[in-house]
Amino acid sequence: MTINRLCLLLPLAALTATLAACSTPARDDYPSLAVRPAERVTGTAEVVAQPLYVPPPPAAGVIDRLAQLREQADAAHARFITVAQNRRATVTGGRGAAEGTEAWALAAAATADLDSARSQTMIALADLDRIYVDAAVNGSELERIATARDAVAALVAQEDATLAGITGTR
Repeated sequence: MTINRLCLLLPLAALTATLAACSTPARDDYPSLAVRPAERVTGTAEVVAQPLYVPPPPAAGVIDRLAQLREQADAAHARFITVAQNRRATVTGGRGAAEGTEAWALAAAATADLDSARSQTMIALADLDRIYVDAAVNGSELERIATARDAVAALVAQEDATLAGITGTR
C-alpha cells in the first residue's frame, strides 16, 4: 500500500513544485529603478582656460622648397602656354581626320606634347601636396603651404581648360 500512496503523492509533489516555480515575488522584493543619490550629478567643475594652439611655422627648408616649387610650376606653365600656341593649329587640324592618317598622327603627337608639358606643372603640384600632408601630420602651420598649393592648382586647372579647348573634349 505504501507504493500506491507513493505513486499518488509523486505526481502531486511534481505539480506543486511546477506551480511554485511559476510564482513571482512581491513588488517590494525588486530594487528601485529610481536615481540613487550617488548617481546624481553634484558639485561644480571649473573650466580651465587652455591657450589656443598656435602651430609652429614651417621649417626654413620647407619655405625655400615652396619658393622653388612655385618657380618650377611657373616655368612649366610658361612652357605649356608656348607649346599650346605652337601645337593648337596641328591639333585642331587633325580633329576630324580619320584614324591612321597623317593629320591624325600629327594631332596625336601634338596632343602628347601638350600632355607632357602639362605634366611638369602636375609634378610641382604633387610635391606641394606631399609637403602639405607632411605639415598637417606634424601639426605645422599650413597657410603658406596652402597658398602655394592653391596657386599651382589654379595653373593646372587653367592648363586643363586650355587642353580641353584645343582637343575639343570639354
